[in-house]
Amino acid sequence: MVVLEVRDLDASVRFYRQLGLDVPDPIGDRPLTVHRMGSGVSLLLTTSFASRYDPAFERPISGYQQLLEFYVGEDAAVRSVWASLIDAGYRGRMPPTKTSGPFAAMIDDPDGNVVLITSDEAARPG
Repeated sequence: MVVLEVRDLDASVRFYRQLGLDVPDPIGDRPLTVHRMGSGVSLLLTTSFASRYDPAFERPISGYQQLLEFYVGEDAAVRSVWASLIDAGYRGRMPPTKTSGPFAAMIDDPDGNVVLITSDEAARPG
């Protein structure tokens, strides 16, 4: 499971849906939602776990420490997802590019987490 402490749950749900994930609406007044991916890995978005239970929790001010990678299909799908997210107003870090590894793009989610969108064959589920 990957847990992201987010500032605005609705904004994060919109971003990950735009990315192509079928993220469910939060249930009731619970400040979280969980999406189980085909790989079996779950993505949990919450506004109040670390910030509530870890008195030393601090959001990063700049930079990033991790990348969340999502395999979206072929190179054309990377371009399409990138364009859709940019058109929706999200901040791009790297446009679709053939790297030394996968064909990939990087974009920020609403909390500044860097999302790597890739067509890397090695990342294909199954």
